[in-house]
Amino acid sequence: MEMKDRVSFEGIGEVMATFYAGEGVKGGQVVKLGGDGEVIPCGAGERFCGLAVSGSAGYAGVQVAGFAQVKCGDGAVAAGYVTLTADGSGGVKKAGAGDQGQEYLVVSVDDGYATVRI
Repeated sequence: MEMKDRVSFEGIGEVMATFYAGEGVKGGQVVKLGGDGEVIPCGAGERFCGLAVSGSAGYAGVQVAGFAQVKCGDGAVAAGYVTLTADGSGGVKKAGAGDQGQEYLVVSVDDGYATVRI
């Protein structure tokens, strides 16, 4: 067992909120505000407000704070403070020129996922 397999950030500081789910919102993707109390999927380079954890019957449970595990296929993302943005397919990437990003604490990157403090 590797050392990093012995630590867990799951549930630390987790804050969940219920929003109306706009078209296309699925659990496991980063989302942005789409209207009054509504979240919608993010396009590439857009700033996200949280991680949709669940969605059904027109509503979505969205994690808006705490440590979350998000999809990340960007090899440039490493542990430390990183300016992240949506990648357009539900995950995150390191923000580039012209992207709307925000700085997040990335504590782990492994197997296509990053553990990020939202």
